[in-house]
Formats: sequence, structure tokens, C-alpha cells
Amino acid sequence: MAEHPSEQHTPPHDRTEPRDWTDGHVDRWQPVLPDLDPVIEASVTRMWRLTRHLGRVREQGVADYGLHKHEFDTLHVLAGRGGHAAPSDLRADLNLAPASVTGRLETLERRGFVLRTPSTEDRRKVDIVLTEAGRAAWRKALDVVGREEQRLLGVLSEEERRTLADLLRKVMLAQETTPEG
Repeated sequence: MAEHPSEQHTPPHDRTEPRDWTDGHVDRWQPVLPDLDPVIEASVTRMWRLTRHLGRVREQGVADYGLHKHEFDTLHVLAGRGGHAAPSDLRADLNLAPASVTGRLETLERRGFVLRTPSTEDRRKVDIVLTEAGRAAWRKALDVVGREEQRLLGVLSEEERRTLADLLRKVMLAQETTPEG
């Protein structure tokens, strides 16, 4: 929880906008942690809850189309690379050990979602190619998440969405420039 002595939380009775779960959360913690910065706490809590919600929607959407999360992730990365990549590129993108990628690819190949083809650059290597069946399964699962993202962010105007994206980029740049980032 973020603490900052210079911020004062607006009591619930002084607010005119609708309240969400996070408003109650901040209200509960304010007396316990008087130095709590309510704006930071509310922002971080909302980001956390939204991330968890979209994760659950994603997992359900993936399951609804007969995929496991790790299969969807692999298809997603492969689609993002234009539908073909070396196993080493997938390993790096997914931050996995080589054996883990091999296992995923074997499963996806058995299901007809990917093909292993000889590399055009080095015949000792293989390239992984996304099949039409793999692309279709990935797209159907992706559409579930996309609809929910559109539903949630659709309450904002285009300008508000752009502002939100810009502000989140600023926060992410701070996170990415730390040694742990």
C-alpha cells in the first residue's frame, strides 16, 4: 500500500460520483494507515483488480475454446510474430526453458495448431508455423478477451482512452527502468 502524508482522502459523504469497491477499501485502510496516499492506493488497487478480472476472463475464454492458458500464450506469441518463428524466439518471448517450449510445441503440433518445418535459414533447425486451425482457435479465444476489454474501456471517450494509455505508459516506463523491471 502506498503511503503519502500530503494527500487527504475525501470522505464518502463529500463525493458525488458513484463509488466502487476500491473506494470502500481505501476508506477501511485510511484510519489504519493515516499516511496512506489514497490516490495511489486507489489507482494501484484498481489496476490490480482490473488485471485479475481480465485474467479470469481470458482463462475462461481460453477454456471455452478448448485451450489451456499455456497453449493460448504460445499461439498468441506465434501469431504476434507473423505466424512463424524459431523455437528459440518463442522460448525468449515466453521466458521459458527450452524443454518447456518443446513440450508445448509437441502438444500444439499433435492438436494440429502448429507445424514444424525446416528452417529456410539453417536446415539444421526448424521453424514453427501457425496453422489455420491454430489461428482460428487463437482468434476465437482472443475475441472473448477483446469484447470484455471493449466493454470496460468503452465507457471512456477516445480522448480518455488515449490519456489513460499515455499515463499507463509513463508508469510502465518508470517500472521498466528499474533493475527489477
